[in-house]
Amino acid sequence: MTLAEQLRERLRAGFTACGFDGEALEKVGVTQAADLRFGDYQSNAAMVLAKGAKQNPRALAESVSEATDVAGLAKIEIAGPGFLNFRVKPEAFALRLGDMLGDDRLGVAKVSQALRIVIDFSAPNVAKPMHVGHLRSTFIGDALARVARFLGHEVITDNHIGDWGTQFGMVIWAWKKELNRTALEGDPLTELLRLYRLASSQSKEEDAIREECRQELVALQQGNAENLEIWKECVRLSQEGLRAIYERLNVSFDHWLGESSYNERLADVVESLEEAGLARESDGAVCVFSDESLAPKIDPFKIQKEGEWEDKPMIVRKSDGGFNYATTDIATIDYRVEEFAADCAWYVVDHRQGDHFKQLFSVAQRRGHKLALEHISFGTILGKNGKPLKTREGDLPLLSDLLRDAVQAARESSEGRTRVEDEEQRELLAETIGLSAIKFMELSHHRTSDYIYDLEKMVAMEGDTAPYLQNAYVRCRTIFSKLAEEVFLDGDGLVLEGDEEIHLARMLSRFGESVPAVLDEFRANLLASYLLDLARAYHSFYHVSPVLKSEGAVRKTRLVLCELTARVLRKGLELLGIDVPERM
Repeated sequence: MTLAEQLRERLRAGFTACGFDGEALEKVGVTQAADLRFGDYQSNAAMVLAKGAKQNPRALAESVSEATDVAGLAKIEIAGPGFLNFRVKPEAFALRLGDMLGDDRLGVAKVSQALRIVIDFSAPNVAKPMHVGHLRSTFIGDALARVARFLGHEVITDNHIGDWGTQFGMVIWAWKKELNRTALEGDPLTELLRLYRLASSQSKEEDAIREECRQELVALQQGNAENLEIWKECVRLSQEGLRAIYERLNVSFDHWLGESSYNERLADVVESLEEAGLARESDGAVCVFSDESLAPKIDPFKIQKEGEWEDKPMIVRKSDGGFNYATTDIATIDYRVEEFAADCAWYVVDHRQGDHFKQLFSVAQRRGHKLALEHISFGTILGKNGKPLKTREGDLPLLSDLLRDAVQAARESSEGRTRVEDEEQRELLAETIGLSAIKFMELSHHRTSDYIYDLEKMVAMEGDTAPYLQNAYVRCRTIFSKLAEEVFLDGDGLVLEGDEEIHLARMLSRFGESVPAVLDEFRANLLASYLLDLARAYHSFYHVSPVLKSEGAVRKTRLVLCELTARVLRKGLELLGIDVPERM
């Protein structure tokens, strides 16, 4: 039980003693104090409940304070109109450190009710290399999967790759006419991208070529043997290239169920929608329209034009008889309900797809699906000019290029500063720091915010960066490498005296509160911010509190603080998908 949970339990007992019960007690909560000058935790429960009880808020706070037993845990102070502030005692922090020391989970409890969660993230298109647009989805999705698993949920990760669609008509057309087999074998993703760009460019210039590309797509969809073989090879080669990048990033998936996995279900999906009265024909296409149950302002199937609300249907079968990604997404939800028995499905996808997911989730609900559906959207990565990050040619930067540049920046940043002498180890260190820097820069920002991609800042040893956290970890471990003998640490007799020791203990005790908070609004940045606060607390402690030169209980306590800081930093970064080196 975290300190916040212990305080909440005791506070509820205090309110019970003052005559409150039932729903009123559910409103009694305790949160971390925003300003440590007023204590470690606070509650506004007295102000929330005073009106219904026809009492003065401050008078109620005083009564509850007297009735609440926090002996050995904290001191209660009343502030303003009735805030209850809790200042945790050093001995309570010391006991918490002892508990964490013997706990592999470092104070993070598992959820009381585990859910089966499908997380749909990354999802690049086949025949195209991954670019900067895939960075956010990949890192956010992976971090959420790691945290959810650690908290005890059953997580199924699915890379819903774009392996079917109009781009294959173009790729197949160019493959037949312009394929460079040598280039394909050497760098398949680059060659496939070249073929796609060639066909795309020429089809824009010549109507005849555009029609030829369309015919190649139709032939593929109708099962033409040659086109199917080309498609299969494109998918195989693309997946090999993608897997190499994912392996480098330490990102993995339980399934790669791409769009093509659902082709056989699409006709039945449309038929079932029509039979249920959820879809009807319109101008030759089959569409889902509003059920008119919502006000137009919040109805995803309505759009306002010139002051009037008009229908904005979801097309599930085009007028030419073809299906689209909306149909595939409906079929995908069916599959996840039937085959995975999912309680939840989380879609980590660009915010620009927001309207699509509102319609998709509405359709799923109207079809009777009970699983909880979430669109976990994110913002845009910007260049230093404040505009969406692009190359000089105006293209989206390839992810492989961003990774290469990050590793090079890490190599240059550590030049002359690293204590690692072996050249191979230095290269591995540059790889670790560079990739970590990109991940942490992404995950340290609120997912819905835009941020500026600045490599120099990302790899810096100071500031809100992965290297800063990794350096704090290495400092912790270095202390133990200097010990003349192996020490056995336990939680007995720990003594916290200095302000820096107490604050570091305070931050360590909050790990169990910070990890679960990530899933409340799907915000990995909350864990990233916590780790930065912990590292700052450790550095402040490190500079004023000699560890190896101290003695007795003080020395033991400081060693415990170093040990737990190292463990929490390592576990916290692991949950973000970030490695820590043992030397820097």
